[in-house]
Order: sequence, then C-alpha cells, then structure tokens
Amino acid sequence: MNLRKVIVSLYIVLIAGLGVTGAVLFKDANDEFSQLKQVEASNRRRLAEEKQRLDDQERVLQRLRSDPQYVDRVIRMKLGYAKPDEYIYRFENDGANGSAAPLSVPRTDR
Repeated sequence: MNLRKVIVSLYIVLIAGLGVTGAVLFKDANDEFSQLKQVEASNRRRLAEEKQRLDDQERVLQRLRSDPQYVDRVIRMKLGYAKPDEYIYRFENDGANGSAAPLSVPRTDR
C-alpha cells in the first residue's frame, strides 16, 4: 500500500511539474508573440508612412516632368534663381525677438 501511495504521489508531482513547465513555456511564447505583434504594427505604420512619402515624391516628379511653371517656381524657391530684371531679398531671423535683417545676395546672372 505504501508503494502505491509513493507511485501516485510521483505521478501527481510529475503531472504538476509538466503543467507548470507548460504554463511557463506558454507564457514565454505568448510574450514573444505580443512583442512580435507590436513590431509588426510599428513596421506597418512605417510602411504606410513611406508609401505616402513615395506617392508624394512621385507626384512632385510627375509635375517636374510635365509642368514648366512648377519647375520654374521650384528653381526660384529652392535655388534662389531670378530672372535678369528681378532682385531677390532674403531675410534671416535672429531667433530671439523675431526681427529679420536683410542679407545681401550677389546676383550671378549678369
């Protein structure tokens, strides 16, 4: 009778140990799965942002290819070019009080 109690006790301990081990392994796998879902969500957000940026850049490229007025405006704004009869005034903010002082820009088109 005593041997039977020992064997039953061993089976109970073995089953409890397997249950605890399974629970620990399941929790680790579940934590890893949650982390991977967060990484996936972050990557999907980044992908959507980059797709939007690509679409914007493709629209700009298409306009640069097809709209001469847009090209002219971009060249003037970004590169500071001017036509021969125009003057460009640039103002630099000093940052402290919001006042601006004119910069002298030599014309290079003469």
